[in-house]
Amino acid sequence: MENNHIDQQFNEASKFSEEPTVFPGFEKVWESIEKKLDKKEEKKKTIPFWLPYSVAASLIIGLGAFYFLNKKDSTELLKPVIADNTSVNGHVTSTDIIKIDSITKQNIQKVKKKTEPIIEKLAVNKRFVPAPLRIPAPQPVAPQPIVERDFETPDYQERKIEEVVIVGYNKTSTKSSTAANTIVNNVPQPTVYSSLQGTVSGIQITASAGGDRNKSAINSLNSGYFNNSEIVIRGISSIKPENMPLYVINGKIEEADYFRSLNPNTIKSLNILKGDSATAIYGSKAAHGVIIVKTQKLSRKERKRMEKLQEESNKQKQISPVTNNESYDTFVENPFELTYSQPLSTFSIDVDNASYSNIRRMINNGQAVNKDAVRIEEMVNYFKYAYPQPKNGEPFSINTEYNEAPWNPNHKLLKIGLQGKILQTDQLPASNLVFLIDVSGSMNAENKLPLLKSSLKVLLNQLRPKDKVGIVVYAGSAGMVLPSTSAGEKEKIMQALNNLQGGGSTAGGEGIELAYKMAQENFVNNGNNRVIIATDGDFNVGASATSDLKTLIEDKRKSGVFLTCLGFGMGNYKDNTLETLADKGNGNYAYIDNMQEANKFLGKEFAGSMYAIAKDVKIQIEFNPEYVQSYRLIGYENRKLRNEDFVNDKIDAGELGSGHTVTALYEIIPDNIKSDFTPKGNNLKYIQNTHSKEFGDELATIKFRYKKPDEDKSREITESIKNVDYKLSSASPDFKFASSVAWFGLVLRNSQLIMKKNLSDIENLARQGKNKDEEGYRSEFLRLIETYKTLQK
Repeated sequence: MENNHIDQQFNEASKFSEEPTVFPGFEKVWESIEKKLDKKEEKKKTIPFWLPYSVAASLIIGLGAFYFLNKKDSTELLKPVIADNTSVNGHVTSTDIIKIDSITKQNIQKVKKKTEPIIEKLAVNKRFVPAPLRIPAPQPVAPQPIVERDFETPDYQERKIEEVVIVGYNKTSTKSSTAANTIVNNVPQPTVYSSLQGTVSGIQITASAGGDRNKSAINSLNSGYFNNSEIVIRGISSIKPENMPLYVINGKIEEADYFRSLNPNTIKSLNILKGDSATAIYGSKAAHGVIIVKTQKLSRKERKRMEKLQEESNKQKQISPVTNNESYDTFVENPFELTYSQPLSTFSIDVDNASYSNIRRMINNGQAVNKDAVRIEEMVNYFKYAYPQPKNGEPFSINTEYNEAPWNPNHKLLKIGLQGKILQTDQLPASNLVFLIDVSGSMNAENKLPLLKSSLKVLLNQLRPKDKVGIVVYAGSAGMVLPSTSAGEKEKIMQALNNLQGGGSTAGGEGIELAYKMAQENFVNNGNNRVIIATDGDFNVGASATSDLKTLIEDKRKSGVFLTCLGFGMGNYKDNTLETLADKGNGNYAYIDNMQEANKFLGKEFAGSMYAIAKDVKIQIEFNPEYVQSYRLIGYENRKLRNEDFVNDKIDAGELGSGHTVTALYEIIPDNIKSDFTPKGNNLKYIQNTHSKEFGDELATIKFRYKKPDEDKSREITESIKNVDYKLSSASPDFKFASSVAWFGLVLRNSQLIMKKNLSDIENLARQGKNKDEEGYRSEFLRLIETYKTLQK
């Protein structure tokens, strides 16, 4: 009987031209067969007991081998090669099987060296999966159960092979993902690093020196390619070698070496976090992403950690991704007070302006404005007003104006303004400045450390040779970068700034200790001694809690060293921490969102920002119930003082710098006006509730207490304010502009104590108060209102 039907079937099989010439794992399969063949020869070629079951498999092996091996070169398809017809009466004999097996062994040995490079190349590529080659089974032998070789098993252990199936490899596509979270389950590989390579979206694995990606998988492991490589998560800022992710194994933060040592077969899932979803849970430590690993078997403690981690992750999904890791102190706006029961109002001045520039950043970025970021007094004090210079040797002048409140009909508005004395450059005392710079990992963003360096160079250009500068940095620990150096050596100081790089955690408390120590060691008597801290406020090592830092800074202010806080960045910005430091450390606070702001605060307003002319400045106002039914202070919620604190010189208050202006606004409900906002009072038996005419037209009496920078005893100034009935149209440009800024802040805070909230009305009032605006800041405020209006549509 002729085997024409077999020839025809193999000729058809040879038409599958897309199949590769050799396949991964082919060599190891045949090595196992060779061992069995050698074993048969040692037994003098006795017929094995499994002969009835191997006839079909042997025939397929022989024919398949001829199909692949009988080519003119390795790039052409194999043509079918069949042994001569040795059948007897249409049946295959045992002698024929032995001959086919022998031929198969010989041909495999001939091409062994040719197939090795191709097998190695395919073994490295993890994106190929096996698919059986469809070769028609010969007749009339019935098919038997097939055992496939598991090519994904990393240890390549030898198995007993009953039958063999020849397989091909088809290339598969993998979907890419740009999501913040990527989860991969059940990923056993030769190493844990190879589990991530090419599998987890958002991951880049950089080869170690000398690594060769074209080597076989086993040789790559031996060369240390995976074990010495580094993992970087894409999309954080830019891919840099130092941007290493955080490793969390079963809910616990571990070192990279521990991660490398994991047995990949024990890993159940890998979860990649980046961006806000990472920092919201782990803070600045996760600035470069997080790799969360869950293994197959967890202890009870590990299960609890993972459950807690999952809860935190679920919570963060409900928070806005824009500001979910920024921190602001929550506060309630000041209420109206009844004059007859509470005629006194006392507060500390505030020269900070960080809130305005921070809000500007949010609006310009199209973000929702956090209402707790809105401190109206800082918005109003961001702008300068045309107050006259002080006379009679006083450090500041006092200016008041009384007119209509634009947001509540029939209410009045009292504006109180202080103007600090302007000191000429040659009158400024010598400065002893210490730059305390945060170089932790959270400061790596472009709007943080690079902007910080450029900003401090602006400040450096304002200094004179008699001024001194020292530099202290802090990350995981604190250290001195530059000892106290004359500002005349600008190149040396700038070089020290240029060499700063970010990395590590944030030991802010330790940095503050070292900076104040340097300032005290180089203290200038009758001079300007100041620590300038520049950070995003994310303290997470040592004294990091706000209460701890408050205690620390209150102790340090006794040294006579003042404090300036410069805030940078977004996403993990800690406004509440920096505000606390400035408030309690005889200091001021600004948020630097761009170089324009750096030039304003550290350049144009350098003297006011860096040189205090009065400290512990307090204001107390007593309203006359004859004209004032009720009142409330607009803003200054965290600067209010007890009435008895006004005369207590041990109570800290705000500082006023050279040329600084400070403005405060009181909203007043006149005595004869019915208002929905007037608080309900009680009929008091012992408090006199009758009006007195003996004070004439006095609306209120205002008192100021202050200390000179080098003194500990307060001085007091007193003035009276007259009751007048003016219309808003007759108000000064400064009154109109300051009230428009406060009005905008009240709208941003969604105040429940104002009736009119139309943004166009605010814009119109601000235009009336724009006046000359030589520096363009008021024009910028108008553009900010316009931008905010578009965001509300």
